[in-house]
This record gives sequence, C-alpha cells and structure tokens, in this order.
Amino acid sequence: MTPVLSVRGLCKEYPAFRLQDVGFEVQAGRIMGFIGRNGAGKTTTLKSLLHLVHPSAGEISFFGLPLEEHELEIRQRIGYAGGAVSYFKRKKIATLVDVTKSFYTSWDDEAFKRCAARFALDPHKTPEQLSEGMKVKMNLALALSHHAELLILDEPTSGLDPVSREELLELFLRLAREEGVAILFSTHVIGDLEKCADDITYIRNGRILASEPMDGFAAGYRLLRAPEGLSEAQREAVLGECIDRQGSTLLIRAESAALFAGCAPETPGVEQIMIHLEKEGKA
Repeated sequence: MTPVLSVRGLCKEYPAFRLQDVGFEVQAGRIMGFIGRNGAGKTTTLKSLLHLVHPSAGEISFFGLPLEEHELEIRQRIGYAGGAVSYFKRKKIATLVDVTKSFYTSWDDEAFKRCAARFALDPHKTPEQLSEGMKVKMNLALALSHHAELLILDEPTSGLDPVSREELLELFLRLAREEGVAILFSTHVIGDLEKCADDITYIRNGRILASEPMDGFAAGYRLLRAPEGLSEAQREAVLGECIDRQGSTLLIRAESAALFAGCAPETPGVEQIMIHLEKEGKA
C-alpha cells in the first residue's frame, strides 16, 4: 500500500544543529505520534514537510507524489495546525475563514460549522480575544474543514484543558477509524500518544531513534529496580537510570533481561523509556 507520507534521507543543516537522515512513513487511517526533546528536530522536520523549511537533502512524497513536483496538488489534500494562532490577531474569525476557504477547492462550510460548534468557537471574536486553548481549537477547525486526507499537527493539544484534550483525541480516533484520515502529530504529552497513537516516531539529536508501532516500541525495553553491586555486563546493558524515593530504576533492552535474573523487569511506558534514554544520553 502506498503510504500517505514517505520521508527518506531528510537532512537540514544549521550552524548549531543538524537534521540527519530522517526517514519514516505514515499510512492511511493511522495515527503517528512524533516525539523528542525540545530542540531534537521535530518542528524542523514538520516544517520541511510543508516546504516552510527547505531541506539540504532527502525525498518527501505525499500519496506517492514527490513534493517538489506536486506541491499545489498536495496542499489541497493535507491540513496543518500549529499550537496557536499567530496571524491577523484583530481580524474576526469569520473573516479568517473567508480568506482560508479561498485556497481550498474542497472547503466545506458545513464541516467548519460543525467544528466551530464542537469547539464552541464564536465567529465574531478575534484571535486576540481567545484563550490559548481556544486558539488551538480555531487552528484545528480551519485544518479540519477541507476534508484533508492527512493532518500534520505541531503540539495540537498545547494549552487545552483535560476535557478538551480528551475530546480532541477522540476526534482524531474517529477521523482515522471512520474516514481513513492519516494523522501525524508532535507532542510532549506522552499520555496523548498512549490513548490514540498507532505508531510512534522518536527523534533524538536530529536523528530518528525509532519509527514503529507503539506496542512494538515499548516491548523492546524493560524497566527494573537497580540491584546492588552491578556486574560489568549489567552496567554495559543499562541504557538509562533515574532516581526516585525508593532508589533508582534502570532501563535495558528486552533481550538483556536475562542478565538481571531475580529483578522482575517490567515493560515500561513510552514516557519512562524517553526519560531514561534522554537522561542518560545513550541510544
């Protein structure tokens, strides 16, 4: 099956940062979470997909079409939303809708009305009159109103209260399951991933550490309480260590569990994996 989005060998160089050989795929009807620390390369990658940043190397294709040759056609079929609205702050939402709809041949006024009702958006207000959470909802309403086949979302739940976040994640699931929409979203809220993501792509220091189904990613690691007197082989197997009130926890790969007989290793959550790996600095 042709992926909705395919990224191969994506590179971008800045004076103090390098995006190196980034590659992953997003399939129709699946939700992919995109995680990594601040400065790891998430936003640079997403901007590259939208041609807001021009990569130094690499190939990007949507629906089997190269971005370089089919950008206008592709833009009709994808939606993008960042964490907040930062443009035309004093224009009414209704005016911003009229401007936005002129760019899309598939714009659906009824779809926007449904989104506005769901998010309690008042079209007579301006962005500067909205809370940060409502600004996120406005951006999403615009992205959802032209029947996009792929949504690219940068921190879409930023600033949302717990109930609004839950409603948004349920909306993502309905779009993916019922309409076959593919969703790629970056987030620091790992709990959001665990509620709705099918796949995960983890970027670290400008490189992809993993891109695979959520369950498979977590299953590749084990978490255990640190025993006293680690052997040399055990120390080599430790990927990361975190200290808590009960002592410390160690992250290891699943295949290394036999080295820690009697320590009762458990399968960790994505957030636990990320914290241990980033804290220790190992891959």
